Amino acid sequence: MKAKRLFTTTCAVVLYVSLHGQDIDKVAIEDTLKSVDVKGVLRGRDFVSTAPKYTLSTENMARLGITDIGNALHKLPGVTLRDYGGAGGLKTVSVRGFGAQHTAVVYDGVALSDCQTGQIDVSRYTLNDVAELSLVVGDNDDIFMPAKNAAAAAALHINTATPPTDDTDMHAVAQMKVGSWGYTNPFIRLEKNISEKFGFSLTGDYIYTKNNYPYTIMNVAQEVKDRRNHNRMNSGHAEANVTYKPATGHLLWLKAYYYDNSRQLPGMVHYYVNESREKMRDQNFFTQLNWRGTLTEKLRMAATAKFNYTMADYEDPSYPNNIKDHQYWQREAYATASLLYAPATQWAMNYSADYTFNNLSGSDVSTYRDPLRHTILQSLTAKYSTGRLTAMARLLHSLYLNGARRGDKAKDVRHVSPSISLNWQLLADEKLYARASYKDIFRSPSFNELYYEHYGSTNLKPERTNQFNLGLTWQHDYGRGSSLTLTADGYYNNVKDKIIAVPYNMFIWTNINMGRVRTLGVDATANLTHRFNDKHTLIANGNYTMQKVENDTDGDDNKGKQIAYTPKHSGGFSIAWENPWVNISANGIFATSRWANNEHYQGTMLKGYTDFGVTAYRKIALGKGGFDLRLDIKNIFNRQYEIVRFYPMPGRSWQMTIKYKI
Repeated sequence: MKAKRLFTTTCAVVLYVSLHGQDIDKVAIEDTLKSVDVKGVLRGRDFVSTAPKYTLSTENMARLGITDIGNALHKLPGVTLRDYGGAGGLKTVSVRGFGAQHTAVVYDGVALSDCQTGQIDVSRYTLNDVAELSLVVGDNDDIFMPAKNAAAAAALHINTATPPTDDTDMHAVAQMKVGSWGYTNPFIRLEKNISEKFGFSLTGDYIYTKNNYPYTIMNVAQEVKDRRNHNRMNSGHAEANVTYKPATGHLLWLKAYYYDNSRQLPGMVHYYVNESREKMRDQNFFTQLNWRGTLTEKLRMAATAKFNYTMADYEDPSYPNNIKDHQYWQREAYATASLLYAPATQWAMNYSADYTFNNLSGSDVSTYRDPLRHTILQSLTAKYSTGRLTAMARLLHSLYLNGARRGDKAKDVRHVSPSISLNWQLLADEKLYARASYKDIFRSPSFNELYYEHYGSTNLKPERTNQFNLGLTWQHDYGRGSSLTLTADGYYNNVKDKIIAVPYNMFIWTNINMGRVRTLGVDATANLTHRFNDKHTLIANGNYTMQKVENDTDGDDNKGKQIAYTPKHSGGFSIAWENPWVNISANGIFATSRWANNEHYQGTMLKGYTDFGVTAYRKIALGKGGFDLRLDIKNIFNRQYEIVRFYPMPGRSWQMTIKYKI
């Protein structure tokens, strides 16, 4: 009832502003309907969003020295990345202390899922075919989207390139990356418009790497040098896209995606121990069909259907009886429909309804009960925009119906989540904005947390979160194409009914709801583009995060302690000089010390680290196309550090990229 009253009050406030606002500038309906063009990100306009939003375009990635998605996430404020090292190391992203399971990963407009663990390994997504990455904390200004995309505290959007629309010539991209420790990554993309209505694209890449990088650790006073072993990876990925525009304002988009990764899993490095025989094979296939169309001048509709299949095969021959081999299969059927109504130039409203079916089965019937879940999400969103004010309110209803083919099932869950966000231009003739947002959201426990033998508990309640944000953004344009953009956001978050593992006896741990986490933080960014003339440009970027993410559980001996793997201070920078000869950039990241556990046991603190790199890149025109040449030197000072305890990160390395595009 409180959530409903809050939403009603919010809508009343927005309605009052719309009826009584003075000097209202008309806002084109298209500003609210950008997602009709598949990609809804407005590059360079993140500073006018009602909630914090940070975008990295393809053009900026070379300037920032970004070579993979892990590098990219380090450039975004408020992000904590768990990285197990190397090209094939598991990478999960947490935003503002919520945990990786509270961060949605949205691939070309549709949220990815992993019902087994509840978190996405972002290392499987390369940047070869990515047009831009966008992180939204809270609610997205693009209201024309599925309800599932709004059902998380934060969302990382991965948008790939689409076929050209202005000609019918064949376009192709061929690229080769090579680097240290046997890294090899060929990539190819073909795209063509058969006609003004029909186009397609084909994409494929392959990654092979030994990952046997050297490392150094201290064993008391003795320095130990060794190499990572059992760390080889073979990974392949292919995509096919077909687009069809039957009429103006209508788009049909079919995507088929396949990923296959066979890798060795390195064990932890602890004193003289550096051995592992574990292996993992991951397979993922999904196909999705999107349709978006204009029904009338004021009414638009979108619909998506998706099927997803995931297989994980884990093998450890060192176990008793010489082998431990478990396979897990996930299946997902998903459908969503959205209806967008814009009765006036300032107003837009959207209703979205989603249905998802998930199930999980395993080769070891004693481990799982073949759990399944039906999820129904509905969202109602209202957005109001004038020349200086943007206000948005959303109400999300979530229903999770749990089941299991054997044994007890988890409890069903329903929840109503309100959210509101505002952006106000403080001065009519200056790009200075204030923004404020609130979001109530929750996450249902994963199948591991509910059902895994001797670890899960079917009595778990969802983790409930509240997030508050206040921020200022400013952009100043000067000279001939020069600009400075600054953003600063302060936030307060809390997570209730935090799921934590506690010992049931000496050998068995189980999950219970007894935790509470509180976050107080600040995110700041600065972006400068200074054009000296038509041939010389200086580009500088920086981001900084301060986070106090503390255990706030009453009666807990560890209350007030920073949660595991979250530094209080972190950030990064880059500075690039683009010129007629060879473009040069320098970049760096840093993080202060972290603890490897929530209890802060003696000897478990991880030292802070810095990591610096340099990049040289240039474009060479050739006929109708041209070459992109690039050289990256990473960790140039060969710093030895760990992001996850006992998993050393690579030292100094290089990567060379040659791309031809026509």
